[in-house]
Amino acid sequence: MGSGDWTDQQNDAIVADYFAMLADDEAGRPYSKAEHNCRLQEAISRPRGSIEYKHQNISAVLKGLGEDWIPGYKPAFNFQGSLVDAVARWLATYPTWLSPETRLSLAGGSSSRVQETPALWIGPPPTLGNAPPPDELEQMQHIARRFDVAERDARNRALGRAGEERIVRHERSSLAAGGRDDLADRVRWVSEQDGDGAGYDIASFEIDGRPRLIEVKTTNGWERTPFYISRNELAVADERRRDWCLVRLWNFARDPRAFELRPPLDAHVSLMPTSFQASFRD
Repeated sequence: MGSGDWTDQQNDAIVADYFAMLADDEAGRPYSKAEHNCRLQEAISRPRGSIEYKHQNISAVLKGLGEDWIPGYKPAFNFQGSLVDAVARWLATYPTWLSPETRLSLAGGSSSRVQETPALWIGPPPTLGNAPPPDELEQMQHIARRFDVAERDARNRALGRAGEERIVRHERSSLAAGGRDDLADRVRWVSEQDGDGAGYDIASFEIDGRPRLIEVKTTNGWERTPFYISRNELAVADERRRDWCLVRLWNFARDPRAFELRPPLDAHVSLMPTSFQASFRD
């Protein structure tokens, strides 16, 4: 069988092969794409070029899911929905793949890895000018909505906590590098010490001593992965516009990067209500 639509069995086989390579890639272990391709040609009766392109399709699916992908397989779009289902099946079978602990163990480290890498790349936020082509963006957004990627990341407390810890260390390191050890010592991890509810996760400072209230949103995927923000966080952002900021931490599984958003948030992102309060009629 060398042409036509891929069967579920073929999709499952190539998805499993892709994740095996991705695990090696994240762990820094050597692997041969050519050898993987040859084995798949024998197993699923598909030509080399078709397998290569399908690997690129899987990268695109993972991008839409807000997950890491193999850099050597540039995301290729216009893939079949059955491939999305195959990736979802694999992730459902191996749910620990989505945990930060899995990624740290792949890299041969632990939470100490966060401590050893205080520097963090802070870049510009996504804009219309750097958006991907409309067709690609729509396909990514469709996948994100279908699998509610924002809710998944919001529920992943381990991922959120690891991201917050990364930003706490970055804030302390930046203040110390600016000669403000006095302020670095006063940075508080509010959500960890006091619990959720403050409307921000970290209480830090600008170099001049002004308050810096940081809400952290973390994903393993690309910078346009959607995220949840609570009504309380929006209220605090509005009340403390001068002090509040949202730090979006992305590509966390491989090479953490970040950008900042300042209020009003609706100047940067589309805010859509996702739940409603229901009360009984009189």
